[in-house]
Amino acid sequence: MAGGMVVADVGGRARDYNGKVTWYVILVALIASSGGLLFGYDLGITGGVESFPDFLAIFFPEVALAQAADKNADPYCSYDSQKLSAFTSVLFLSGAFFSFFTGPVTRIGGRKLVMILGGAFFCIGAILCAFAQDLAMLIIGRVCLGAGVGFANQAVPLYLSEIAPAHARGSLNVMFQMATTIGIWVAQWINYGTQKMHPHGWRLSVGLAFVPAVILFLGSIIIPDTPNSLVARGYVEQARLTLERVRGTPDVEAEFADIVEANNNSKTVNKWAIFQKKYRPVLTGAVLIPFFQQFTGINTIMFYATQLFDVLGDGANAALLNTAIIGAVNVGSTILAIVLVDRLGRKVLLVEGGIQMFICFVVVAGVMGGSFNKVTGYIPQNSASTILAFECLFTAGFAWSWGPLGWLVPSEFHNIETRGTGQAITVCVNFLCSFVVGQAYLTMLCRMEYGTYIFFAFWVFCMTIYVIFFLPETRGVPIEEMGILWRRHWFWSKVIMTPEERAAFQKGDLLGAGVTTGDVTPAHVPRTTGSAKGVKGGVTGTTAGITPGAMVNSPASTSNTIVAGQSSNAKY
Repeated sequence: MAGGMVVADVGGRARDYNGKVTWYVILVALIASSGGLLFGYDLGITGGVESFPDFLAIFFPEVALAQAADKNADPYCSYDSQKLSAFTSVLFLSGAFFSFFTGPVTRIGGRKLVMILGGAFFCIGAILCAFAQDLAMLIIGRVCLGAGVGFANQAVPLYLSEIAPAHARGSLNVMFQMATTIGIWVAQWINYGTQKMHPHGWRLSVGLAFVPAVILFLGSIIIPDTPNSLVARGYVEQARLTLERVRGTPDVEAEFADIVEANNNSKTVNKWAIFQKKYRPVLTGAVLIPFFQQFTGINTIMFYATQLFDVLGDGANAALLNTAIIGAVNVGSTILAIVLVDRLGRKVLLVEGGIQMFICFVVVAGVMGGSFNKVTGYIPQNSASTILAFECLFTAGFAWSWGPLGWLVPSEFHNIETRGTGQAITVCVNFLCSFVVGQAYLTMLCRMEYGTYIFFAFWVFCMTIYVIFFLPETRGVPIEEMGILWRRHWFWSKVIMTPEERAAFQKGDLLGAGVTTGDVTPAHVPRTTGSAKGVKGGVTGTTAGITPGAMVNSPASTSNTIVAGQSSNAKY
C-alpha cells in the first residue's frame, strides 16, 4: 500500500524492552480511559434532551412553539435554530479554549493533575446544567463541561500511550474510545427512560453526567502518573518504580534509559518546533486527522440522530430507541477495534472504515432523496429501516476505524519535540471542527436536505485518499522512535529532506541526513555514559548522548533498525 508500512522490528534499545501487559496496567488504563465516559455521556445525552418538549419549553420556546403551530412546515427545518445548535456546540468551543492550558498544567502537576481537573470541571458543569433556571446558566454549565472534556481529551490519550507497552499500545489506547462509546450508549438509554418523566426528566438525564465525572476525578487521584511525566518533573526514582510496576518486571533498563534520554533532549527543544519544515508531515497529520474525524459526519448521528428519525416521522419514542440501537452498534464495533488494531495495523482499519462510511452515506442520501415526501412528512417503512441499517453500518465503520484511531494515531506519531504542542493542536482542531459541525448541521439539513450526507461523503473520500498515500503505519513502533518513519516515506521524505540528505539516509548516515536527537532516540547512534543530574531522586540509571559526527552504518547501530534504507523485517 503506497506510503505506508508495518514496522515489525524497529531496533535500537526497543528490542530490549521487556514490558508485559499486566493486570495492573490494564486496571490503570481502564481508570484513565474513564475520561472517555465524560465525552461520550455528553454526546449521547445532548441530542436526546433537545427533543424533550419540557426542555425546549424552558430554554428554546421558539422551537417548541414553531413545531406546535405549523404541522405542515418543512420537516427538514423543524429543529433549525442557531440557539439550539449553540447549546450543543458551545461545549466544543470551550474544550478547544481550555485545551491550550493543559501544557502548563502538565508541566506543573503531570498528566494526572490534568485528568483530575477534567473530572472536577465536569462535576461543576453537570450540577449547573441539572439545576439551570435559564439559558445563561445552562450555557455556563456547558462551558464547564467543555473545560472538563478539553482537559480529559488532551491528557487521557497521551497518558494511555505513555503507560502502555509498545506492543499493546493500540489496544490499551482504544480503551478511551471504548469508554466514549459506552458513555454514549448509556446516555441514550437514560434518555429513553427519562423522556416521559415530566417535567424534570431532562434534569435527571443531564445531572447524571456527575457520575462519570466523579469516576474520573477519584480514579485519577488513585492511579500513578506516567513514568515520562514523572521524569519530566524530576521524580526519576519514582518514575523508575512506576515503570517497573506497570511493566511487571524490574528489568526495565532499556526503556527507562530511553525515557530519561528523551527527557534530557526535551530540555533543549523548541516548543514551536512542530512548525519547522522537518516536522511538516507531523503538523499536517495533527491538523488533518482530527479535521477528517469530525467531517466524517459522525457527530450528525451522535448529536442529532434523534431529531433525524423524528423528522422522518418515527415519533420521539421510536426516534430515541433507534438512536440507542445505533449506540449499541457503536459499542460492539469499538470492541472489535480493540481486538484488531494491533493485529491488522492502523491503515487497514482506516481505509476499510473510510470506504464503508462513504458507501453508507451515499446510500442514505439516495434513500432520503428518493423516498421521503417532505410535504406530507411520509417515508415508507422499508425506506426508514434502510436508513437505520445504513446509519448503523456507518457507525460500525467509524467505531472500528476513525473513532478510536483518530485519537490514537496523533497521540503516537509525535516525537519528544512535537508531542505536547502537537497533541494540543489535535485536540483544538477536533473541538473546533466539532463546534462547526454541531452548529451548522441543523441548518445544513434544512437548506441542503439529503445533500448534507453527500457533503460528508465527499470528505470521507478525501480522508481515505490521505490515509492511503500520505500516512505511514505506526503499529509496533515505540513512541520515542516515531520520527524516522517520515524519512522513509515516499512523499514526506522529499518534503523534509534535500536530495543530499536522502542519499545520506539511504546509506544509513543519520547525521548526514539531518536527523537530530528530536527525531529518534540516541539508541540508534554510538552512546556515551552519563548521569541523570539535576533531578529529584538522585542519579538513576544510564543516560545516553550522541557522539558528534558519528556515523550509524556500523553493524552494531543498524542491525534490524528502521534507520537505514536497507530492507528489514518491515512490511510495506
